[in-house]
Amino acid sequence: MAKAKAKKKVAPKTKDAKPKKIEIVNIVVSGQVDQDKIPLEKMAATLPNTEYNPEQFPGLVLRIREPKTSALIFNSGKIVCTGAKNMEKVEQAMGKIVEALKKIGVNIKSKPQYKVQNMVASGDIGMDINLNTLAIKLENTEYEPEQFPGLVYKLKGTNATFLLFTNGQIVCTGTKSKEEVEDSVQKLIKKLKEIK
Repeated sequence: MAKAKAKKKVAPKTKDAKPKKIEIVNIVVSGQVDQDKIPLEKMAATLPNTEYNPEQFPGLVLRIREPKTSALIFNSGKIVCTGAKNMEKVEQAMGKIVEALKKIGVNIKSKPQYKVQNMVASGDIGMDINLNTLAIKLENTEYEPEQFPGLVYKLKGTNATFLLFTNGQIVCTGTKSKEEVEDSVQKLIKKLKEIK
């Protein structure tokens, strides 16, 4: 009797299952502050949470605690910020970068201009995936199960590249907006259902 109850609790995944939540896990933006020269040595010497080793890499890494993000800052004023999970957090992180620059005497007159370079999303599409079948039937795939358990799939007609796992977990990269993520995931699901 107990065994039957336990079985009822686990609902099998069906091919018509609705996708579970797909969440944005990282937004990469690049921007520019209105300064010709940022004194990176001074930043590294003055501010906590910085890493700067110009012999190995020309940019300074600034780690921001809240929102949890990292920024690469170059002396040309170029900034690359990663780690934000939504555009509000991107805005907050850019504000913290400007505050950090002002602390070391850099005169920033206007808000940095930036644009999204990449959004990474992950989640569960609510269906099991046969990766061997996909590797045979789909173009633009890479699958080396001895080296890595996921299949890489470049979805035609989109900027999205997916990492697919047998349990329905996916990672989507290459998109530049939440709408583009959602559209690409829907196209992926449609394609997978056609193959099933």
